[in-house]
Amino acid sequence: MTDLTFIAFSTAMVGFLHAFEADHIVAVSNLVTRRSSTKLAIKDGAFWGLGHSSIILIVGLIFLLGKFLLDETLFGYFEVIVGLMLIILGIIRLRKVIIDNNSPTHHHDHKVAYGVGAVHGLAGSGAVIIAALSETKSPNEGIIYLILFGIGSILGMMLAAGVFSLPFSTFFLKNKNITKALSLLSALLCIGLGSFIIYENLI
Repeated sequence: MTDLTFIAFSTAMVGFLHAFEADHIVAVSNLVTRRSSTKLAIKDGAFWGLGHSSIILIVGLIFLLGKFLLDETLFGYFEVIVGLMLIILGIIRLRKVIIDNNSPTHHHDHKVAYGVGAVHGLAGSGAVIIAALSETKSPNEGIIYLILFGIGSILGMMLAAGVFSLPFSTFFLKNKNITKALSLLSALLCIGLGSFIIYENLI
């Protein structure tokens, strides 16, 4: 394996592992509780990754090519937005479970997953850009770093979404009480983690 191949693989792997951070996992697990099909859940994961990666790339281009100074405090406020989003996702899921009896979603609209990924990308872009600046020698190399990181994160979230969707797939589990309990747990985790993120970044 050449040095260039190793660097590319390592960068993609960093992105892959990034997808498994707690707030990402809680959000995607909440999304896939809507699905009775693992295939649709994996597509949710792909769209989450696309939203996450596209925003990081856009913000990265602004800072890398525009040579702006990176104000890390700004990204702390973006984290608060992530916290609010998680709380909203949790509340919507609770309503779905309690009022609509946890009926699965069969439509192929993945806009919500893309939007959730985009918000996560906005909040996490600061750390990724710092890594790109420290690991590369030029803006062009930094952009390549962001693209490879994005590819890794898309693959990571597709895997995570697929795995977390299994308990909600009618093929694997037909006990509606268990899937309902898992949906409630996912919703409560969203609300709890979202509240913690807001507290951590504002107080």
